[in-house]
Amino acid sequence: MPTKKYYAYILPDGKTEITDSWAECEKAVKNQKGARYKSFKELDEAKKWLSSGATYDYQKEMPRGVYFDAGTGRGEGVEISVTDETKKDLLSSAISKELINAHGKHLLPPGKTNNYGELLACFYALTIAIREDINLVLGDSGLVINYWSKGFIKTTVEEETRKLAMEVSKLRKQFESKGGEVRQISGDDNPADLGFHK
Repeated sequence: MPTKKYYAYILPDGKTEITDSWAECEKAVKNQKGARYKSFKELDEAKKWLSSGATYDYQKEMPRGVYFDAGTGRGEGVEISVTDETKKDLLSSAISKELINAHGKHLLPPGKTNNYGELLACFYALTIAIREDINLVLGDSGLVINYWSKGFIKTTVEEETRKLAMEVSKLRKQFESKGGEVRQISGDDNPADLGFHK
């Protein structure tokens, strides 16, 4: 059974509406230059989007935590991102400022995979969370959160990645032993998301 969605839209004349029918939303905004619309999983989020001005940079309120991601969308290689819930970049508190690019992210050396980047970003997110006494670390990589950061990694994976996975696993155990939680979230909701998978 498909998940119910809500479609919020605003027309150029200022009229706003929320419907659970894509066909109805599409009909209302079609040929309306300047109309804006967006889908939501929760009715409350659709209402908040409209009341906040119906802008496309709207981000739903997220819990206090350290968020991480990796991506390759700028075409220069794998970048990693670590932020707080308001999208504030946090990497400069964990690595040298010379390693931070103009976008507030860290570009990895050539040849690194996106999965390696996710794992490294998780390492920095855990490091920052432990140091700042923040009890929530969130990312959208199921592989890293459910396997690699727990030490579950195939022996066929290259050695550098396996070594990093073991370091992250130790850090995660330390973090969780003090009441910390590592949680997977949707890339659409991740403030650290580099936006390249959308």
